[in-house]
Amino acid sequence: MPANLPPQYYELERAFKEEQDPHERLRMAEELHRIMPKHKGTYKLQAEMKTKISKLKKLIDSGGEKVHGAKNAPTLDHIVKEGAAQVILIGAPNSGKSSIVDTLTHAKPLVADYPYSTREPLPGMTTYDTVQLQLIDTPPISTELFETYMNSLIRNADIVVLVADLASDTMKEDIEFILQALEEKNILLKKDKSEKAEDARMSYKNTVICAHKEFEDEDGSKQEQLAKIFPDFRIVATSILEEDSLEQLQKSVFEATEQIRVYTKPVGHEPDFKDPIIIPIGGTVDDAAMALHRDIAKKLKFAKVWGEGKHDGQRAQADFVLIDKDIVEFHE
Repeated sequence: MPANLPPQYYELERAFKEEQDPHERLRMAEELHRIMPKHKGTYKLQAEMKTKISKLKKLIDSGGEKVHGAKNAPTLDHIVKEGAAQVILIGAPNSGKSSIVDTLTHAKPLVADYPYSTREPLPGMTTYDTVQLQLIDTPPISTELFETYMNSLIRNADIVVLVADLASDTMKEDIEFILQALEEKNILLKKDKSEKAEDARMSYKNTVICAHKEFEDEDGSKQEQLAKIFPDFRIVATSILEEDSLEQLQKSVFEATEQIRVYTKPVGHEPDFKDPIIIPIGGTVDDAAMALHRDIAKKLKFAKVWGEGKHDGQRAQADFVLIDKDIVEFHE
């Protein structure tokens, strides 16, 4: 079966081969694996790319060298991904990034009412409707501070949440500075994956705009400003005092990953709703089988599918397209 790789794959592959920075090579390798079609014709290519990703992660975690047989202390510009997506929160000083991470995860960032209290990135896990998402709190971006390692962290993340402080008189100026600073680092915030970077050096990041401290924006003027700066973006008004608003933020972040949840059902047993398979929107039965285990995909004869718009236990072949929250029973 031919690989049928998209044109942008070859362009990115050339840039990957020329790139020397291991962090950027890792980002490119993960992007190459993401855009690679997942079917039997690319099994070998998928395995090779996974091996490259694993080696790059080990290289980065070791600091690139060993001292007397021991690993160097890990650097701040790479955080190992966990869960369905790695989500990085960025924003101006005192925008509320740390309070959001503190509320949604078990991580305990320093939450203070003075600027620059966050000095290092801090990851934590949050759960949205059975899906694990990794949130990363980060130091602020401002004219006084833009940590050098932030470039790699943002590039490596799957989703960016830009936290806008609705209580700040300088919100618009702060946002404009952040956008300019990121563009100088070849990072562009985008509303979804429909736009592709023509230059492989550019990193387009799916972004959710978090309009934080919503109760401070009594007349809604700050949210109107954000809507003008970010037309068609996901903009979510939040407050740590309003649990529903943070749940909406989690939902918007998951939607921004452009993935779906697929639940598995062993033959003769009830479905497992605790640990879904996560595959891209438009993913097939074969993609779900491959995500579960490559041997299941190789031996797959057919599947039975339950879900919206389907009759119970509908028989489906490998190329059957799944939708969010479908239940799949694999038959070998």
